[in-house]
Amino acid sequence: MSKKKLVAVEKTKGILHEFKEFISRGNVMDLAVGIIVGSAFTAIVNSVVNDLLMPVIGFLIGGINFENLKFVLIPEDPGVTEEVAVYFGRFLQKTVDFLLIAAVVFMLVKFINRFRRKKETPKAPEPVKQSDEAVLLTEIRDLLKSQLPGEHEE
Repeated sequence: MSKKKLVAVEKTKGILHEFKEFISRGNVMDLAVGIIVGSAFTAIVNSVVNDLLMPVIGFLIGGINFENLKFVLIPEDPGVTEEVAVYFGRFLQKTVDFLLIAAVVFMLVKFINRFRRKKETPKAPEPVKQSDEAVLLTEIRDLLKSQLPGEHEE
């Protein structure tokens, strides 16, 4: 094998080794798990908004669909020009969707935090145990204080 081929093979082995190290690091695996769980969480939040909240809101506001609201700049002339319009209703709908999604995420996080706080009750700190020497020295100090006249206050 020529020297160039050996160098190329060694570089390939080095790159594969680095790639293996990179992939097996905890950060990459944590990121992958986070993305997968985030995707599933997004599906849940979208379902809550689209399947539970939006039908109720649509019913309460009389079935108005914001997406169809527009301001026509140039009306459609069949066969000549297409309609030119500003679709502000789409913007309103996306804004409402964002606010609902933000509210649902807020409520889920709040629920999860409340559940965590109940589960993780802080333990009372244990009293600091003094060493045997410290206990003896404290007793000696107290005994000496009691034997000295007029010096009982600190």
